[in-house]
Amino acid sequence: MSSTAPPRTPPFDLTLEEMRQHRSAKWSRVPADVLPAWTAEMDVRTAPAIGEALRVAVERCDFGYAGAPGPVLDAFAGFARHAWDWDPTMTPGRMRLFSDVGHGVTAVLRALTSPGDPVVLNPPVYLSFYPWLLGLGLKPLEVPMLDVAAGGRLDLEGMERALASGARVVLLCSPHNPLGYVYPREDLAALAELALAHDAVVIADEIHAPLVHPGSPQHFVPWLTVSDAARQVGIALHSPSKAFNTAGLKLAVGITAVEGRWPQIRDESDWAPSILGQYAAVAAYTDGREWLDDVRGQLERRTGELVGLLAEHLPAVRYRPGTSSYLAWLDCRDLGLGEDPAATFLERGRVQLSPGPAFGAGGAGFARLNIGTSPELMTEAVRRMASSL
Repeated sequence: MSSTAPPRTPPFDLTLEEMRQHRSAKWSRVPADVLPAWTAEMDVRTAPAIGEALRVAVERCDFGYAGAPGPVLDAFAGFARHAWDWDPTMTPGRMRLFSDVGHGVTAVLRALTSPGDPVVLNPPVYLSFYPWLLGLGLKPLEVPMLDVAAGGRLDLEGMERALASGARVVLLCSPHNPLGYVYPREDLAALAELALAHDAVVIADEIHAPLVHPGSPQHFVPWLTVSDAARQVGIALHSPSKAFNTAGLKLAVGITAVEGRWPQIRDESDWAPSILGQYAAVAAYTDGREWLDDVRGQLERRTGELVGLLAEHLPAVRYRPGTSSYLAWLDCRDLGLGEDPAATFLERGRVQLSPGPAFGAGGAGFARLNIGTSPELMTEAVRRMASSL
């Protein structure tokens, strides 16, 4: 890889015309007159280090199956030490690669469960959890988040009842999507003790962890650093895909802290990651930190800007800014648009949000807005939402 760092460019300066040329799902799966603000992709220039790494791969004609995972695992460990003071370097077999977090979750669930088993979720929660469980014949056992209007809080009493009822797997979204909530250590530690007492496994989807805002009052606590109990019961999944906007490059990292905690996962899973994802991940985790700091700062500002935009254009919409990532959970119930306000915003305003009901219990009357974009495009999204009324 070149030792000369490419020049830094503003990450969110892509125009609407440039975005319309993208073939990604966010932009290509909507009609040309619709402004997409739905699926979790950012409208952002690629980190220069990642672009340079991919150019090296092209120059080498290196497009075979993904190779040995060591460079990726070393790079992730370095990033984790820098970001969270956590050293996930462990004995062989405790870290492994997947094609993405969804692949990791479903592979682990397939090995741990049987059709009909319950899996504990905390809705309103990442909408893909539900089809993942459905595809495996598993039942979501919902323990809704408390105090959603105030930003969210884990219902520990409800979690205890769910585990006491026989559930043996918790699928935890940390930080929480779509609330942008960063769990305090004490709540995670209490959940770990509950899981240990009931011989349950916690699968922690920590994909949004690198995007905790600089001013967040809560620092992200990796599940495997929470406590001895958390290490005994936990499997954590990470990926550069959200923080560095590389979902199409297909790579995730799975980590455990106890010998033998990994379930028996089929060997072909080792062939699923992308070699370009490996190039990108090493570059992101090693040389993308300054770029990521720029992005995190801008996303924090964007949440504040959204508060003002809603007050001006949609004062009836309630929004409690999260402290992680770029997804805004909007309470649209006072607009009188029914269970799925996103449908009205799309039909009348030609702006696409994610429908609240897809996020499980508590999602009716809500919509999720993606604000990982330029101030201009976020403003246009809110303006279109207001025009639909």
